Amino acid sequence: MNTYDTDVLVVGAGPTGLALALDLARRGARSLVVERADGLFPGSRGKGLQPRTQEVFDDLGVLDAVRAAGGRYPVGMIWQDGERKGEHSMFDVTEATEAEPYQEPLMLPQWRTQRILFDRLTELGGTVEFGRELVAVAQDVDGVTASFAAGAPLRARYAVAADGGRSTVRRALGIGMTGEPGTAMDPTPMLVADVRITGLDRDNWHVFPPTAAEGFMAICPLAGTDDFQVTAQFSEGTDVDLSLDGIRKVVATRSHLSPEDVTEIRWASDFRPRAAMADRFREGRVLLAGDAAHVHSPAGGQGLNTSVQDAYNLGWKLGAVLSGAAAPFLLDSYEEERLPNAAQMLGLSTQVHRGEVRRGAATRQLGLGYRGCSLAVETRQGLPEDALRAGDRAPDGVRGGVRLFDAFRGPHWTLLAVGTDTGLPDLAGAPAVRIPAYEAYGTGVFLVRPDGYVGWAGETARGLAEYASQVGLA
Repeated sequence: MNTYDTDVLVVGAGPTGLALALDLARRGARSLVVERADGLFPGSRGKGLQPRTQEVFDDLGVLDAVRAAGGRYPVGMIWQDGERKGEHSMFDVTEATEAEPYQEPLMLPQWRTQRILFDRLTELGGTVEFGRELVAVAQDVDGVTASFAAGAPLRARYAVAADGGRSTVRRALGIGMTGEPGTAMDPTPMLVADVRITGLDRDNWHVFPPTAAEGFMAICPLAGTDDFQVTAQFSEGTDVDLSLDGIRKVVATRSHLSPEDVTEIRWASDFRPRAAMADRFREGRVLLAGDAAHVHSPAGGQGLNTSVQDAYNLGWKLGAVLSGAAAPFLLDSYEEERLPNAAQMLGLSTQVHRGEVRRGAATRQLGLGYRGCSLAVETRQGLPEDALRAGDRAPDGVRGGVRLFDAFRGPHWTLLAVGTDTGLPDLAGAPAVRIPAYEAYGTGVFLVRPDGYVGWAGETARGLAEYASQVGLA
């Protein structure tokens, strides 16, 4: 008989690993997060939370904390020769609708997003062990054994690699990363640093265009903090100086500010924008998520958000398999669904980085879905081209006194009857909700997945029971 230290070993305490562990915790699944660092990541790095991620955080119970801690993106301000030359919109703005209540990205430094997820995870009884550097992983038909630089090995039923773009787990599994030549989409090094600055207002994202001698620089006030994020581009082969004096020199050379206006460095890093994706997202009982599976340019604001979607997709599937409600083959749908989505977002990030497209509707991730995948079963015929279908995101809205996002919130499925009095089966783990006809849905019966996508759709509930049994509901 196998003895397991935990059901799911999550390697990496970034947004991906914490979101996954949080989702598992609310399902009563045992998980353990291990992180090689001695604490949570301290920098701002992924600072944009797209509307779809806000919907996920609503379901996970952290959106109120996220909105209280973050803020709206400031308007860009172009500077030249110490003078303001005009405002610049950083992304296309669309009005919120009943079906899509969140339309603007929120700004929240990554370190604060992680802290909110961590606090919620610990509230639910989850555990993160810091200073646990994984050095080897092995698996057999029954489970996974992880070995560490210090401390005893751990045994788990499944493991998830959420340990970043240089994932130790991915390399141990021999899974390659496919990307542009050398996996670098842009050979020019970039500086990103969280600093304290005097002499700049916090109402604008300050942009300093490139000159013949220097690359561009942007200084963005980080919502909910006293910090600014400095990003700067350098010529190929430059050794970026991350010291206080080095960053002061960059700021003073490329703007009207003096070196002394930079009073403190909170965190600093250099990197080369990459675009790469793992050849596969699963190897037996080990699954890849987040940057371990796909690495984006930060320009499109898609990396962290796509990573959270990975966790959200995987959490309910692992929960169903671990509880015995669903067969292990349910996990096959993770790569089937997430790999094409990650590839699409990776391409979008690259286009934004190159200035080929603006940050618009696609970057909000509300249009992503799983049509055509094995868990998307559409039984209706003759639908209009713009009709909601199985595999699509389930819209919000209020009908018959019911707000749909309130009905969906939680780790359960939802059986939704719209504009029909047809009989509904009694599905354990899927409360039934009836609402009047609603244009965002049309009419019919919809089985909404725990991650907010329509799994099954029909004019009546005929054939629904067979689908429900496959996903652990009957």
